[in-house]
Amino acid sequence: MLLNLLVQQPQMLGRIIENTPYWVWALLVGLLWLGGSQLLARNVSLVRAMVMPVAMTGLSVYGIASAFGAAGQALLPVGAWLAAAVLIAGVALWLQPAAPQGTLYESKSRCFYIPGSAMPLALILGIFLTKYLVGVELALQPALARDSGFALQIAALYGVFNGLFAARALRLWKLVQRSAPLATSPATA
Repeated sequence: MLLNLLVQQPQMLGRIIENTPYWVWALLVGLLWLGGSQLLARNVSLVRAMVMPVAMTGLSVYGIASAFGAAGQALLPVGAWLAAAVLIAGVALWLQPAAPQGTLYESKSRCFYIPGSAMPLALILGIFLTKYLVGVELALQPALARDSGFALQIAALYGVFNGLFAARALRLWKLVQRSAPLATSPATA
């Protein structure tokens, strides 16, 4: 409906933007800054490297709960989200099992050197835009909150984004595991 409305009545775009709370734009600026910082090569602590996938997962689950939870529809979409995330993470790891070339992990400092990439920015924007557009769509058509098909499609889309984030984090975690010293067994007498 949103796409049809914008094609048939493009002046509605201005109203939609006007009625968007200011905090949403502040969040977008923060997310753009976060994603933009990923374009450059950088040193990142182990904790910081794992925080973003977890935060984006939280934003996705919040998006599902806020869109469909009030209508009593959150359980099935969360299952679809989880299934999509696991499937996409598995496929992504199968297609690219190792971290991008040039990624390094220093076990003493517990820091990564990560080459710049546009992928995190694209995933962040994908999650934000999904949440925003679903919010607009539900404001225009509140009955969609009870539409199982719509809920499952949105949940699967969130799952795709989170699966790609998870695969990226798991690739980094593999570097950590490889750098861990092997446990030695005591010599037998």
